[in-house]
Amino acid sequence: MTKFLLSTACASALLALAAPALAEEAPAPDPDVAGRAAAAGVDTLVVTATRSPQRIDRIGQSVTVLDAEAIQASQKAVISDLLAMTPGVSFSRNGGVGATTSLRIRGAETDQTVVVVDGVKLNDPTSPGGGYNFANMLAGDIARIEVLRGAQSTLWGSQAIGGVVNIVTADPTKPFEGSASLEGGSMSTGYARAAVGGASERLVWRLAGGYYTTRGVSAFAGGSEADGYRNTGFSGRLRYKVSDDVTVDLRAVYSKGRNQFDGFPPPNFVFADDNEYGTTEEFVGYAGVNFALLDGRLKNRIAYGYTNTNRNNYNPDQEVTPITFTANGKNERWEYQGTFAVTDDWNAVFGLESERSTMRSASPSAFAPNPPRINGKVGIDSAYLQLQGQVIRGLTVTAGLRYDDHDTFGDRTLGQLAAAWSLNDGATVLRASWGQGFKAPTLYQLYSPYGNTTLKPEEADGWDMGVEQHLADGKLTLQATYFHRDTTNQIDFAYCTGAPDPLCAAGGGVRFGYYSNVAKTRAQGVELSGELRPDDRWTLRANYTWTDAANEAPGANNGKALARRPENAGSASVAYLWPAKLTTTLSARYNGDTYDDVANKYLLKNYTLVDVAASYPVNDRLEVYGRVENLFDQSNQTVRNYGSPGRAAYLGVRARF
Repeated sequence: MTKFLLSTACASALLALAAPALAEEAPAPDPDVAGRAAAAGVDTLVVTATRSPQRIDRIGQSVTVLDAEAIQASQKAVISDLLAMTPGVSFSRNGGVGATTSLRIRGAETDQTVVVVDGVKLNDPTSPGGGYNFANMLAGDIARIEVLRGAQSTLWGSQAIGGVVNIVTADPTKPFEGSASLEGGSMSTGYARAAVGGASERLVWRLAGGYYTTRGVSAFAGGSEADGYRNTGFSGRLRYKVSDDVTVDLRAVYSKGRNQFDGFPPPNFVFADDNEYGTTEEFVGYAGVNFALLDGRLKNRIAYGYTNTNRNNYNPDQEVTPITFTANGKNERWEYQGTFAVTDDWNAVFGLESERSTMRSASPSAFAPNPPRINGKVGIDSAYLQLQGQVIRGLTVTAGLRYDDHDTFGDRTLGQLAAAWSLNDGATVLRASWGQGFKAPTLYQLYSPYGNTTLKPEEADGWDMGVEQHLADGKLTLQATYFHRDTTNQIDFAYCTGAPDPLCAAGGGVRFGYYSNVAKTRAQGVELSGELRPDDRWTLRANYTWTDAANEAPGANNGKALARRPENAGSASVAYLWPAKLTTTLSARYNGDTYDDVANKYLLKNYTLVDVAASYPVNDRLEVYGRVENLFDQSNQTVRNYGSPGRAAYLGVRARF
């Protein structure tokens, strides 16, 4: 791996040295990408697909962008609820707000989604699958979300089999500005947020904080006591322009959540009300230096990202061991990324990454009050290269390669291809992409009592193709995409059933089971979406996703639907701005029938949630708003035997200066 990294670094250096020779043939492109996009009539830029700002009509992958206006208009307090309104995305939650929340893109596993906040990849090294729990992700100070669908490991590495969710916190635009909001409503819910910041010629800074609390609903669907949740969060960012070509960037996000949940209390040890609760403390830090060379043609970023997650579960009724689970997971990541404008029409993105993860956990109980701690660490070094450019007018192609060297499973090389063809002056855009994804075994899967150090990475090949059509002078936009993905070597739990198996006796004893590459899945489907803005007052949006996600592993469950993936899902909304400046919105989200288990024995019934919302600007600085969620009080259980929120109403006020 060392030789590979050195050779890649040398190639990057040679590319930089060769740039002066290219300069005469291809003058540096306009650095204001947004300006070029506006001149072409395209005002949406996408970063996630290529790790550099690109016009959306040049992106071959399927992506949805939620800007600050859309996030605020939704009035959603929880990010998972907002993301579920986009094509191809679904979630399941073990109760109300604050309970364990699993997000799935195009039928992939929840731990096969990469989540990025302000440039830092999030995961929990202590969880079995290593995925991100969306329970503590509130809308708060978030200004933009990009949802990139499909296998994207070439640029985003391990876990990017289903897709990528890129979240960006707000950036100030004035010398000094601030905002505050306060809302409250059903289930004794309260949410307070505030932020201040400023932007000058050299310095941009922002500080934000929020507090959320709710009495919630019973995690046990048949319970009588509510399981509450509260969350405290802060974020900050500072960007300093040392010179015209050098910028220092610092960012941090912190949150601490406490959620009550139900378990299996004695003497019956069946799921029921009890007094258990858990705490999750998360810190995300980022420090980077950005510098440009060769008159801005070569843009460089050297960065360090750090995440630290502490999780603890408690049962106050258990006197001997009131703490029932404790875990700490850390992730450190060094990376270099370069972006080189080869010509006006061709761009190269390349980088090196080195990631180290550690975990420590234990599960005390009345039978084992002082169990041995589970410890583990693992590292992965990576290099990637992507080229993007126009082969003919309007046709943009993207090709990329990635090389990974993992401490345990060895090395892998992945590829990706994509194309976007803009026709009729951008009225029609044809897209197609093919990509490979992989997911490295987690620390828990490798080193826990059920670990298996011979695990291979999960691997996926996926492709999609679609069309975007603009009609009626851009007032109507329609999109349709077909996708297909095959995943092999998927890691699942293999039970020790008594048949001779050396892995069942690993560690000198007999195990209940172990993790193994036994699963194989297939997912295919269609995503349809449309938006109509007939004038400045009306906005209508709708989307529908059909997903066929099936188990293809040999055995009794072959051909059966994967658990908790709706075959049919969709959402729609209509917003109207009244002459009196009042904005009203009616929205609905449909989640089709799903199975709660791999054997498809337990059916979770479909549901449709209808919300109504309104907002009114009192003046330029003050706005009042309110909403009713689940207007018709529909049952919306996403996990068997777990509760779900009913009808709820909220009122709030926003102020800015």
